Amino acid sequence: MKWLSKSKLLAYRQCPKRLWLEIHRQDLRVDSAATKASFQIGHTVGEIARELYNSEKCGTVLDPMRDGFDVALEQTQTLLKSAKPIFEATFTSGGALAMADVMLPIRQGRRRAWRMVEVKSSTKIKDYHLDDIAIQSYIVRAAGIPLASIALAHLDNQWIYPGGDDYAGLLRETDLTEQATSRNEEVEAWIAAAQKIARKRKEPDLCTGRHCSEPYACGFIDYCGSQEPQAEYPVSWLPDIRTKALKEHIEQNDLADMRDVPDELLNDQQRRVKKHTLSGKPYFDRKGAQAALKPHGLPAYFLDFETISLPVPIWKGTRPFQKIPFQFSVHRLSRTGTLTDKAFLDLSGKDPSKKLVEALLDACGKRGPIFVYNASFEKGCIKELADRFPRHGRALMALHERIVDLLPIVQAHYYHPDQEGSWSIKSVLPTIAPELSYANLYGVRDGGMAMIAYFEAIQFKTTATRKKKIERELLDYCGLDTLAMVRLWRTLAE
Repeated sequence: MKWLSKSKLLAYRQCPKRLWLEIHRQDLRVDSAATKASFQIGHTVGEIARELYNSEKCGTVLDPMRDGFDVALEQTQTLLKSAKPIFEATFTSGGALAMADVMLPIRQGRRRAWRMVEVKSSTKIKDYHLDDIAIQSYIVRAAGIPLASIALAHLDNQWIYPGGDDYAGLLRETDLTEQATSRNEEVEAWIAAAQKIARKRKEPDLCTGRHCSEPYACGFIDYCGSQEPQAEYPVSWLPDIRTKALKEHIEQNDLADMRDVPDELLNDQQRRVKKHTLSGKPYFDRKGAQAALKPHGLPAYFLDFETISLPVPIWKGTRPFQKIPFQFSVHRLSRTGTLTDKAFLDLSGKDPSKKLVEALLDACGKRGPIFVYNASFEKGCIKELADRFPRHGRALMALHERIVDLLPIVQAHYYHPDQEGSWSIKSVLPTIAPELSYANLYGVRDGGMAMIAYFEAIQFKTTATRKKKIERELLDYCGLDTLAMVRLWRTLAE
């Protein structure tokens, strides 16, 4: 019988087909840049947890992925005879495998017992964490280990890093002993059912749906979608499907094509997308767009930030997952139509915030609209910078007040069938300026890739040659974002 790890059992809980594919067709998995970024950056939480739970420096860290599970199982049994912390202790029972993040020895009467702590890189306990810890505790207890308590530790997003590698207080612990130990029959059933799926010669016949992204994005969604009949005009192209009536009508009637969705269930924007997608003719309310932009004269600025959100802060005064801008691009369009640009990028590894603030205030001048695409992001970044640097607070909030969001203007007055229901700038740009393509960029092509590239660039081990290459890729990507807004503005305004 093949051991199924906790992650495999959670994959089964999300979708049996996902479990089968992870076992038999891992080559079909394609993770998004955002998922890769969370994997790459998130492992630091585990490293910090080992320091916090190993204050006396007497614990042992196992590495089952490097040394093999058989070795880790043997090492665990040896270490359980000691009274020292164990990290990644490995257990197996009934065809299931568990690697406990933290095992801490305690005394329970006259005998030794253990306190298990599972560490998560989230800022709160989520529903699927309860399944996670139920599986983990079941396997450990079934392996004959006396567990006195089971807790989950997650990040405290209100904690502020004081600097000096002092991470005391970063993790907040919640006891989940009762919730974890009361689900034995459920977990046994999951293991049996998952083993049955794993032994199948053919993949389960399951359709794509909401489960493909809940509780986490599945890397097999493109493959699974390609196995299903493809609607000519997928209902997923209808934007912002939120109303209960529309959702229920689509689900209850198993609708795949937007042609089958009644117009009376759609809002104005959805009806517009349906009409112009089916006709193949673009929609452009030129007068409406010009009227919306008329109050915002020249000179005009076009701004875009790139940020990183670290679960474990590395800069003093910052919080877990706080968005820290490390780069911006600004294009300026003068009254005479002259276009100039300025950029900021700090790959030193030091907190880029203060230098970025000074460069931003210089690049954006004193007056004129500052166009962005989806203003909540840039406004949120500027507001946090103003809070962190009160000396520049008034000047930064003056920029905040000058922000003009191009996204709702485009949504109200422009739609091309090639957008396929999306108004992301990467979807709109090819319809107005096909020569400006993100596909032509080398390396960094989206925000997730930018985060990964930046994180690599600031590592001590990154060579100067590699860092220079990353710098060029980041500048090209962020610069295209603001140049795209300029071209979009000209299309709407002129």
